[in-house]
Amino acid sequence: MNGPQSHLKIAVAAALGMFLFAGCATTPTPTVNHAAPPAAPPPAVVVAPPVAPTPAPPPAPPTPVPFDIAIVNAATALFKNVPSPGPRMIVIDPLIDGVSGQQTVASRYIESRLRDVARDKFPAADVREFTSGNVAQSPIVLVGTFTAITLENKTVGKPEAFRICLALADLSTNKIISKGVARALLEGVNATPTPYFSETPVWVKDESVDAYIKTCQATKIGDTIDPVYRERIDTATVISDAIVAYEARKFKQALDLYVKAVRSPTGDQLRVHSGLYLANWKLGKKADAEKAFGKIVDHGLAAQKLSVKFLFQPSRTDFWSDANVSGPYSIWLRSIANRMASNADSKSCLNVVGHTSRSGSEPANDRLSLARANYVKKRMDAAAPKLASRTTATGVGYRENVVGNGADDLTDLQDRRVEFKLTPCTM
Repeated sequence: MNGPQSHLKIAVAAALGMFLFAGCATTPTPTVNHAAPPAAPPPAVVVAPPVAPTPAPPPAPPTPVPFDIAIVNAATALFKNVPSPGPRMIVIDPLIDGVSGQQTVASRYIESRLRDVARDKFPAADVREFTSGNVAQSPIVLVGTFTAITLENKTVGKPEAFRICLALADLSTNKIISKGVARALLEGVNATPTPYFSETPVWVKDESVDAYIKTCQATKIGDTIDPVYRERIDTATVISDAIVAYEARKFKQALDLYVKAVRSPTGDQLRVHSGLYLANWKLGKKADAEKAFGKIVDHGLAAQKLSVKFLFQPSRTDFWSDANVSGPYSIWLRSIANRMASNADSKSCLNVVGHTSRSGSEPANDRLSLARANYVKKRMDAAAPKLASRTTATGVGYRENVVGNGADDLTDLQDRRVEFKLTPCTM
């Protein structure tokens, strides 16, 4: 088949072969699987952590109001919780300053107004005298503090208001049953200490006074009465009577009461020893007064701090010139020096720290307080020469004020003081 037809057959056969070869070379179409895909796993259950409830904000502090209105507000909040049916006997343990522990003209006025409010508005409150006989009947005891504060409720800094804190302590249940709090404006308040507290040689705030303050300021309704306060309340009635007698210038009666107090099981208190010193000094019994002052020093050394109120000439380093004021200072310094020099703990040294009131600039007060501390140190070194190597002097200006009003009068006398602090010897 060499003719045209055979050539045509050969060409067709070649073309068909190429077509079949090309078809074999192409990628085959993949097989499609029509089965259903696997089910997705269920979503994980997320448990949100429990949300703590938002605590309620503390109540806003009371707005300062005029002094007498503040007293009525605090008294009303206090007496409305007196148990009924009444009347219930209530005795007022004299109110004190919440920082210094002293009674003032203002605190005495608050007491008188509390009696008025109870009599006029709360017949269930039968207010009686704070005596040992009444306390023996397990009455309700009213305690209270009156404290200069800043508007941030701090006792450090220049005062901007007064805080009144009142509490009722039921001796029959040993529980706090009511509280009353208010703030007073500064205007119209006489914070001058009463005569005993003005004339006492030292800052008399000790464990007993701290317990009184805690009973008012560190409690809420339902709390147990501070055990130190409860234990010493009988002696407190005698001390209260002694202070009243002293301020009435009945010095012999005051002395007898202080002797009675110091002989009681809980009578070893700064208020008692200070009263013994003052009454003996007023009666001309200087030897007994010096002995009583020695007990005051012993208390200070045991607490490792003794705050003595020296009155200096204004802006100077020498003591006040009136002998009625500064006359006993030599006795005080001799007693402190001798007791410190004979202290069995020879590893203890004494830092004499000067303080000033808030008036004037800070640098000037720093210099003045140091100069006064050095003056006192030199007087002590002269009284007990072997103590000289164990004493130092420091001035802190007005940074550790007790009152802080800068009045430079009897109201802030405790700010112008010299403290004696026991410190470890570094030599």
